[in-house]
Amino acid sequence: MVLESNHRRLLADRYQLLELIGTGAMGQVYKAEDKLLGGVTVAVKFLSQTLLSTKMKERFEREATISALLGEKSIHIVKVKDYGIDEKGIPYYVMEFLSGESLNQIIKVHPIELVRFLYLAKQICYGLESAHKGITFQGEISSIVHRDIKPSNILVVQDSGMGDLVKILDFGIAKLMHLNESQTQSFMGTLSYCSPEQMEGQELDNRSDIYSLGVVMYQMLTGTLPLRPEGSSFGAWYEAHRKSKPQPIALSFNIPPQLNLLILKCLEKFPKNRPQQIGELIQVFENIERQSNLDLIGLNPGNTIINDPEDIDSSLHDVGLNAQWPANKPIEKIVFPGILRAKNGDILALWAMLDQKDILIRLSSMRYNQFIYLNRPHPMLLWITVLSHPQHGPRWLNCYLDLKSPSGQQFARTMSDNCRYWILFFAREHPDKCRQVMSFSLSSRQCMSIKNWYNHAQTSRAGDPKISKNILKGELEKIKPKILSKIRSEIMGESTATFLTNKNKN
Repeated sequence: MVLESNHRRLLADRYQLLELIGTGAMGQVYKAEDKLLGGVTVAVKFLSQTLLSTKMKERFEREATISALLGEKSIHIVKVKDYGIDEKGIPYYVMEFLSGESLNQIIKVHPIELVRFLYLAKQICYGLESAHKGITFQGEISSIVHRDIKPSNILVVQDSGMGDLVKILDFGIAKLMHLNESQTQSFMGTLSYCSPEQMEGQELDNRSDIYSLGVVMYQMLTGTLPLRPEGSSFGAWYEAHRKSKPQPIALSFNIPPQLNLLILKCLEKFPKNRPQQIGELIQVFENIERQSNLDLIGLNPGNTIINDPEDIDSSLHDVGLNAQWPANKPIEKIVFPGILRAKNGDILALWAMLDQKDILIRLSSMRYNQFIYLNRPHPMLLWITVLSHPQHGPRWLNCYLDLKSPSGQQFARTMSDNCRYWILFFAREHPDKCRQVMSFSLSSRQCMSIKNWYNHAQTSRAGDPKISKNILKGELEKIKPKILSKIRSEIMGESTATFLTNKNKN
């Protein structure tokens, strides 16, 4: 049996299988270590032994090929690194190991707030847009239709630079549009998310994925499906997708009218009545983000992109959004660190005052952070946070932590202990209360580095902090182009990473 024989097995003299982490219709997925690359964690997917027909082997190989090619184009599609056939003739492929929550798991806890919805939905669209634009396959440009877009196939992982990072999974039944295979004439997919034409086994194009995404978006915002069939059978779902009219999202959810209309348009029965390209959805999202007054689009001040519901209930509502702009701080565009007292412990936050219009832009921007430590002449940590928007450019939120001062030590210790910090956004036009909150999760590597620097600073000699600050300012100007290039490369689909720099001056 595959499950037993694969336990602790060394595959292809390279991949040490560790544990079974998932099973599905096509096969099993194992967590493994890549011994050739020093034990890097990967995931290995095997085709099920019950599906070892020539046709299924070809489909499995095609899934690996599609994912590998798309993974090079977009960071929002799981990356495939290797493909092979083991000694028993069972195909497998190796992909990046992702640890996160599926959209399905997130929705089960509570509907997704508008700000986080926009951030996630745009990333889903970027991934699908890459697929629909196509890849070069067998010498031809081939558009790809996923055909199984649903919350369980969308993973949200925590990236140290971006925060929430969306990965689209499972291209097992994806369709290369230049091929003419008989399987497109039969039903394949998940009943509650299928387009009407998919239920009928018709030839599909990108507009079928747009319909499925419409179902997903409705569910993200409300926690429920837009259609409610009379039963769970194929026939009941067929009738629902073909004849039932979804209801607009209730006003109580405070959804902007143009977003409500967009979702209903995605759910139109006939493909010609839906948005014709994913780019149309992205345009609507960006139009909403450009709104200058958050309250006019029904944005609840409690909306956040913090993932832990306990944090949202206890700390964020009671502390973060009730924070007052300090009386001793000017009403101008500045940023500074501070500690907030919450029921679950201290919270490190960046207090940032921006123009109200800029706040909405930054909530939907790509997120990136980096830390630079300088030991001499005086221990100091440069804490860099960048919020970069493709159209509006970067917003730099930088702080210098003196690791010989009590406050700087407390900030560094709190950040390394919690592996998280927040940004509290205050609008310059209305500075009376916090308008929005954004959460950054740090990687274990970042937390360990900050802790090591903090400990090292305790035994270091104190010097002139002004000199150290000026040196770090110079280092920041040197690396700014590299950071922006890194952000651009992430947008273009290259791999993400976090940089930790230790600058020791003698």
